[in-house]
Amino acid sequence: MSDRISRYPFFQEAFLVNDLDASIHKWSDLYGAGPFRKAMHHQTDRFHYRGTDQEADVSYAFGYLGETMIQFIQQHDDTPSIYRDMFKKGEEGFHHLAILVHDFEAEYQRLISKGFVDACRLYADGVDAAYFDTRAVNGCFTELHGDPQPILGRWAALKRAHELWRPGDSVYIELPRIV
Repeated sequence: MSDRISRYPFFQEAFLVNDLDASIHKWSDLYGAGPFRKAMHHQTDRFHYRGTDQEADVSYAFGYLGETMIQFIQQHDDTPSIYRDMFKKGEEGFHHLAILVHDFEAEYQRLISKGFVDACRLYADGVDAAYFDTRAVNGCFTELHGDPQPILGRWAALKRAHELWRPGDSVYIELPRIV
């Protein structure tokens, strides 16, 4: 077995932004991304950031642009975080690529064995996720994201909403809670 994680395609590009709604509207108008589902002041079940349990107050928006999920992250406070590792308050930009993996623990150990730092690991909404500091290789973080069936169903519903979405439709969507 290869020690590369390249057998998994990137499924998501994520951006730290100062305003979720403004970013949603800009990307919708410019690229046709959307509709977006917002998760305001997201809370986790388990969390660590660089050896602490300090969790920043963040909100997310998820939508599709073609085959790629676009995620916007807005940090509401100054708590140290993987987002503040790259951007000072008021700055925004591209933050991470995400890989959807079936065997989360094996892929997690693979990146650890390659010498990458587990900057943040969390469990929320029935899903394991970890952010590795891969900036020395690609200039951004790499997220490993588990793929339990409920999350796959949620992402499939969001992607289908994008496929059916037409100009003039709302840029927002609410999806039923699957987990």
